[in-house]
Amino acid sequence: MGIVKTIESFSADETFALGEKIGKEACGGSVYTLIGDLGVGKTVLVQGVAKGLGIDEYVNSPTFTIMQIYEEGRLPFFHFDVYRIEDESEMDEIGYEEYFYSDGVCFIEWADIIKGIVPKRHTRIEIQKDAKKGFDYRKITITEFE
Repeated sequence: MGIVKTIESFSADETFALGEKIGKEACGGSVYTLIGDLGVGKTVLVQGVAKGLGIDEYVNSPTFTIMQIYEEGRLPFFHFDVYRIEDESEMDEIGYEEYFYSDGVCFIEWADIIKGIVPKRHTRIEIQKDAKKGFDYRKITITEFE
């Protein structure tokens, strides 16, 4: 485990802005895992990442299609939502390795479901609510794994 940093967000706009910063700094071959309960802002963060990569297309969570590809930005962007995956072997059907080990940027929502196939080198982003700090408050923990 490498660098760990914690960021507090007090609005969807702040979460989006963090995503945009991540997108601007992302390098080809980067894999990000995104962990958090329903409604914590995972998709808002990913929309910011897309903006930071220069993607103007509307980004939503590919819950039913598992993966969405965006190629108009400075790097190819592969957005996975594996919420509906029941077994890691289902990822073979979409050829996940082609995307996880590419020159693009991968974001995998609900990545704990497929943790056995996530590359060792990745960045984990966990988003948590804390009602005591407000409805829109999010604690975002970013951990880099080498």
